[in-house]
Amino acid sequence: MLASHDDKTQARALAREIYGRDRTGQHATVSAEGSTTMTDPLAELSDRGVSIWLDDLSRPRLTTGSLAGLVAHDHVVGLTTNPTIFARAIAHSDAYAEQIRDMWARGAAVGEALRGMTAFDVRWACDVLRPAYEATGGVDGRVSVEVDPRLAYDTEATIAEARFLWWLVDRPNLFIKIPAARQGLPAITACLAEGISINVTLIFSLARYDEVTAAWLDGLERARQAGRDLAGIASVASFFVSRVDTEVDARLDKIGTPAAAALRGRAAIANARLAYHHYEETLGSPRWAALQAAGALPQRPLWASTSVKDPAYPDTRYVTDLVAPGVVNTMPEATLRAVADHGQIPEDSVRGHYADARRVLSQLETLGIDYGEVTQTLEDNGLATFDASWRELGDQLRTALAGRPAGEESGT
Repeated sequence: MLASHDDKTQARALAREIYGRDRTGQHATVSAEGSTTMTDPLAELSDRGVSIWLDDLSRPRLTTGSLAGLVAHDHVVGLTTNPTIFARAIAHSDAYAEQIRDMWARGAAVGEALRGMTAFDVRWACDVLRPAYEATGGVDGRVSVEVDPRLAYDTEATIAEARFLWWLVDRPNLFIKIPAARQGLPAITACLAEGISINVTLIFSLARYDEVTAAWLDGLERARQAGRDLAGIASVASFFVSRVDTEVDARLDKIGTPAAAALRGRAAIANARLAYHHYEETLGSPRWAALQAAGALPQRPLWASTSVKDPAYPDTRYVTDLVAPGVVNTMPEATLRAVADHGQIPEDSVRGHYADARRVLSQLETLGIDYGEVTQTLEDNGLATFDASWRELGDQLRTALAGRPAGEESGT
């Protein structure tokens, strides 16, 4: 069932009310002396400068108040989506049935139906998170929606799609996600120059991250030259984490030596820590100083793909091992719950580890693991996965729109 205007107004009011409340995600810890104290790992993570975002969205999350509850009680201040998330949400929920029937009745094309349903959810999520956006001066409270992944290698089409989504959702706290494929870099610059806030996604390599940073700086400089208010243009750079370990560990297992075994599970965190070091270097640059003086916000690193794929690893490692000020960590709910339940949050687990991170990447190279080839494979696979999810969802909707959708009775 579609939500009414009153439903969404109430959801916004609820989020606004609860955003300012004390959040309670506490659990008890017992000291060596036997005294009991209450801790809230998610609050500690936020206090360390890590913005907690949810990596998930579905119509039921909105209609049931689940998202508003996470904002209220679990320190969630942003949200990311991707084509796979939407494909799973729409394919496995009857919450979209009414909207699909309306699309069928209108004779809507598949592309229109896809964008209509996803934009509806994203717009609603933006409204739920609007109080966080306002409370943080536009830093958090962001919701991301991705351009059609089939356009990733077409610069002009990506720009056009980003403009369309920016207009369609029509919320100031929206992020348009553009993949960090080489063809996406000029699109990132162009969109930022037009005042469109961008989440650059599917970043795996340090070299590509540097190119993304350059594209972001170029875009802001062009926006400043055009007289735009830089304070209203935001960006994050989504650096994918756990997938790096999945790919590298598989190659280490094939090598099969003790030296290879000793490096299992170390590549992803080393890679992300060095990305943060690159971020620090950018913040120390004259180009950034000039933009900051003009009111620009930094392009924060966002740790994505933070769920653990190997059950041998602690289920919170891609959160607790990447604590640093000024970053975002977007998590599926299972990871968020694990952190809330038993996460041990350090003061800082990134800075001070740069030498060790470089050593890990050097040791991998010595074993014959080609960093550039690994990261390019991951980028290619990531784009292919999102493309496949989008096409699969399109096929499902095409079937539904070709005839009377399931549950449609004659005369009703």
